[in-house]
Amino acid sequence: MPSTFFGLTIAGSALNSFHVATNTIANNISNVNTKGYSRQEAVHLAADPMRTNQKYGMVGTGVTTPEIIQKRDFYYDVKYWGINAKVGRYEAEYYYMEQIEDYLLDEDGAKGFATILNEMFAALETLKGTPESLDSRKAFIGASQNFTSFFTSMSAGLTQIQNDLNEEITAQVEDINSIAQKIALLNKQINVIELQGTNANELRDKRALLIDQLSERVSVEVVETEVPNRNFPDIYTGATNYQVKINGHTLVDNFEYNTLKYVPRDKKVNQSDSEGLYDLYWSDTDMPFSAAGSGFEGRLKALFAIRDGNNAEAFQGRVLSVEPGGRGDVVTISNPSITDVNSMTMPAEGVITINNTEYHYTGFSYDATTQTYQFQLNKPLSTSMREELCGKGAIIGQNIDTMGIPYYQAQLNNFVREFAKQFNEIQKSGVDMYGNPGGAFFVAKSPADGTEYTFENYQENGSMNVYDDSYYLLTAANFAVAGETAKDANKMVTLEKKDLDDGVATQELVTKMLSLKSEVVMFRGGGADSFLKCLINDNSVDTEKAKLFLKNYQNISQTVETRRMSISGVDEDEEALDMMKFQNAYNLASRIIQTMTEMYDRLILETGV
Repeated sequence: MPSTFFGLTIAGSALNSFHVATNTIANNISNVNTKGYSRQEAVHLAADPMRTNQKYGMVGTGVTTPEIIQKRDFYYDVKYWGINAKVGRYEAEYYYMEQIEDYLLDEDGAKGFATILNEMFAALETLKGTPESLDSRKAFIGASQNFTSFFTSMSAGLTQIQNDLNEEITAQVEDINSIAQKIALLNKQINVIELQGTNANELRDKRALLIDQLSERVSVEVVETEVPNRNFPDIYTGATNYQVKINGHTLVDNFEYNTLKYVPRDKKVNQSDSEGLYDLYWSDTDMPFSAAGSGFEGRLKALFAIRDGNNAEAFQGRVLSVEPGGRGDVVTISNPSITDVNSMTMPAEGVITINNTEYHYTGFSYDATTQTYQFQLNKPLSTSMREELCGKGAIIGQNIDTMGIPYYQAQLNNFVREFAKQFNEIQKSGVDMYGNPGGAFFVAKSPADGTEYTFENYQENGSMNVYDDSYYLLTAANFAVAGETAKDANKMVTLEKKDLDDGVATQELVTKMLSLKSEVVMFRGGGADSFLKCLINDNSVDTEKAKLFLKNYQNISQTVETRRMSISGVDEDEEALDMMKFQNAYNLASRIIQTMTEMYDRLILETGV
């Protein structure tokens, strides 16, 4: 049976409960602009009733506040994390595609390819009228040097973008590792608090905010499960297991976490790649971590895609045979995906993957007659291994279906090789002003010692060896005008031998040179002037695609975030109404105590004997 003063206890429970509710509202209002904060709510429940042995049976004992909960919907968190990964991906793609676009522009402020090409052929047109003129030759050579400088500068710029992407990858990896460590620490703190029967709302908000940040970088999957009580399965222990996976791999497992590490490549994947690009591995197992795989999202995916994207044009083929040769075996590859020297993107020394196993090679050659490649491995294989590799697929690098830096470098290399070959063939068909046979006008200049490769071992049928002086050695990065020709303009060929014999200059050779601009098929079915159009089209398509997807996913993200914030966000007007509601309730509870105090005064002071 309740005591005479039980009414004060009931009213006191109301005061305590509404006081907690008011404090909770104050906390919400204080954090109205705190990023990641979820609105909290004090839970009010009727206290357990008391048996009275009276006709009415049970009597209420007031109100209790068992917990303060956070208003959050995990469903919308998951939706937001998925969309946020796509926003991060396309934001990075759009940013770096615009940087690539800057090198393709041809504006008044900076001369681009079209302007420089027109200036070079305008100088050649002038030379056409006076093929023997020294001044006209010098003017054309100067314009040609500007032409080669455009390609070397563009290649250097693309390489710088690739290096920037590489450095951002390291920064993103460091952020991911830091976030994983913080989540694991928060998991421990949350479990310590919640094992005592209290909700760690603020810590949970911090953890969710970290997942928000992580989801921008990689695809995130979160699973939280309750820890069962082995002795009493029906009793909740208060502890949880919190697991975070990125791209399908476990990053955080409750109190433990894994980290990623970046390891520089010892061999290039593409001929024009920058040195020391990073590959990612799990620190604990040394297993590779691929962020560019299909189905993955996030900023990290975009960075790898732009840095390594080759438009799915990696070298592929099938092993025809494996035979002993030199210091290591020679692997012959048939059915190659690349059969043109101009399109070769493989490094002179690199790694070829056969049957999911990597093999280092130290050189290769191509036989155009049989359309087979021979790769010189750096070590011999066993007889059983040779037999096992026959018929297996081979690939160098991987197919990444994005027009990234390797793709644009390959396009530059393809163009300068074909242009140089066509121009040099015309030069070699004539004689210079001294009557000497013409040589290469455009050469490949070694960055190591300045050696000029003049492609004397170029084979008409397209066969080549990386050790030979072939057009494979020419890239946009080392494209140059022959040094002797630049020093002495009389060594440029504009005449045929019969012109010197007859003493009459003709225009035939210069006319052939002029035809390279638009009449001779050189690049994707067109002349030299089609080169820029093709690259601009490539870049425009990808840039607009990234821009469109970014805008769409940003809109979707905003919609999901609005819905999420409608549940977990703090609304000042709503909090003000609740504050007034609980203030009135608190005042009423105080009034009850005052009324009961007067009743007890009358009972004690005026009815006593």
